[in-house]
Amino acid sequence: MSTKLHSAYKSIGEVVNILKTVEPKNVKISSHTLRYWETQFTQLKPKIFNNNRRHYDFATIEILKFIKFLLKSEGMTIDGVKKHLNQKKSNLDDSLFNSIRTRYLKNKLTNIKTIIKSLKN
Repeated sequence: MSTKLHSAYKSIGEVVNILKTVEPKNVKISSHTLRYWETQFTQLKPKIFNNNRRHYDFATIEILKFIKFLLKSEGMTIDGVKKHLNQKKSNLDDSLFNSIRTRYLKNKLTNIKTIIKSLKN
């Protein structure tokens, strides 16, 4: 079985599997959902080659991860996510991703701390 390079394009099925590893992990995103998101978010532009199948690059996959996080973890609406993404039209700012990840990690650490305290009692 060959492994694709990190920079290689991914098929829609591979992207669905990648999104399974993104928080919240209990929320599964289907290929139908990805196709719908493409109609809603102008930032999502998969490449369509001769075989008429969608192929996603690393940057697009990162945007998909961010969209999943905002919709499913932060509870934002599609319109809210659109506004959020459109604030940075040319490029999504790395500090924006980092601040969201930092907030997520802080929440996880707080939950772990609470569980540890409850186990000690």
